[in-house]
Amino acid sequence: MKRIVALAAGPRRSEAVRRLLASGRAFASLTVCSMLFFVIAGLAGMAHSQASASPVSSMKGFAAAVSSGFFIGLLGMELPALQAPDPAVAVSRAEAASFLVRLLTDVNPNDPHSLLAGEMPGFQGEDAVLLRGGTDVASAPEEHQPIPEPEAAGQPEPGGSGKDGMNGNTEDEPADAPSNDGAVPDEPEPAGPTAEPGAPAKPTTGGRKVVFIYHSHNRESWFPELKADAKDPNSSKKNVTLVGKRLAQRLEANGVGAESSTVDYPTAIKDFRWELSYKYSKQTVVDAMAENNDFTFFFDVHRDSQPRKLTTATINGKDFAQVYFVIGNRNPNWRKNEAFATKIHEALQRKYPGISRGVWGKSAKTGNGEYNQSLSSESVIIEIGGVDNTLEESYRTVNVLADVISEIYWEQEKVDAQPAAQPVS
Repeated sequence: MKRIVALAAGPRRSEAVRRLLASGRAFASLTVCSMLFFVIAGLAGMAHSQASASPVSSMKGFAAAVSSGFFIGLLGMELPALQAPDPAVAVSRAEAASFLVRLLTDVNPNDPHSLLAGEMPGFQGEDAVLLRGGTDVASAPEEHQPIPEPEAAGQPEPGGSGKDGMNGNTEDEPADAPSNDGAVPDEPEPAGPTAEPGAPAKPTTGGRKVVFIYHSHNRESWFPELKADAKDPNSSKKNVTLVGKRLAQRLEANGVGAESSTVDYPTAIKDFRWELSYKYSKQTVVDAMAENNDFTFFFDVHRDSQPRKLTTATINGKDFAQVYFVIGNRNPNWRKNEAFATKIHEALQRKYPGISRGVWGKSAKTGNGEYNQSLSSESVIIEIGGVDNTLEESYRTVNVLADVISEIYWEQEKVDAQPAAQPVS
């Protein structure tokens, strides 16, 4: 009898053991899966924190990389009323795939050059990402190293002083070129702020300099302002420092104290190297900040290297040199600089639609990527016009730009001057 009971109990005990083992395996599996989930989530969070410092990896980068039709198509999948009748604005698989490939591999399928750039450092170029759209055609700003000349290797130019950058060889200035005093030929020199009789006095910084303008590539010039046979759009005399001087003058006319640096780095720096331009200009900014605590806005003014058709806008029958704003995402606080540039960009577009080509972010992996912008959240590169624009067109744009900057400055002053809210008793 005992034997029969033992035989009957055996299968039940084996079944219990099997159930226990199965439960253990399930528990172990769940434990491992949970661990993997949290590990993957942690790694994804780390990757996101790293990627979020780069414009191309942000939602802004994604939004700028695809057309508005892409988003219309996505909404149309769920809302039939939003379906676009025009096939041209439907969701583009090519655009989406191109963005994903670029995001994951840093290779741009539309640019064969990028296949070699990752393996050949000397073949790399700055990869700009549109953060805030401007005109319909989105073309990134470009910069090219000037053609090397004997005088550019740290050797003083004939008659050059080295510091103010406006002395030196004058043979690159044609006889009919605009004068070097920073004024447009058909427009009078801007005067200081004045008020009509009986009108409230215009605001002024009272002699304080609050805007600092400088030029990392101070010799950038324009083909129309040089000799007809000029091969290199760079000049020791007629260059972008004139645009900076003009901007400072217009700001002063609006009551906003401004200072413009005209340091000529090729003569001021021994053994000058063009690729270290931002290192040299950073010292200029640091020195300026040490001498004047009132500086609030910092503008590094450049001239773009693209042709006229990509850098010119005709507004009310007049040609304007278009504007680019460049943000370096190597700066960990680049979003603050982008917000500052966006204020100027949007104000320009409201006044003169088409004058701004947008706000662009540049990667740190192939260039400077910081552009001295970590020194101040209100610092930005402004590219005005291109190699084929004229000085007059650049001045015309600067007049508008100065008005916008002045408005933003005074609006910010109003906000800062508002008294803090009193606590409710």
